[in-house]
Amino acid sequence: MNWYGKAYLFDNVVNVSVGERENRMMITGLHTVVDIFCVTCGSIVGWKYEAAYDKSQKYKEGKFILERYKVMGPDGSLYLVAQEDAEE
Repeated sequence: MNWYGKAYLFDNVVNVSVGERENRMMITGLHTVVDIFCVTCGSIVGWKYEAAYDKSQKYKEGKFILERYKVMGPDGSLYLVAQEDAEE
């Protein structure tokens, strides 16, 4: 699976379901993760860190990554992109 662009780390997210646990090698090392899916459309919106094997990455355990380009606003628009455009 390829992920591109900015992503954000959260302590908690809502309106998602989780997939199966898998080990995934990332730039920051090996992690056990589960993909997270939008409960409305079923699209993958990011993942949850279940375990980190490098001591310096332990802070990620139990936290969620959301891909910015996958997050939509309440009206279905690209909320985060629209917010950044409004600031320019």
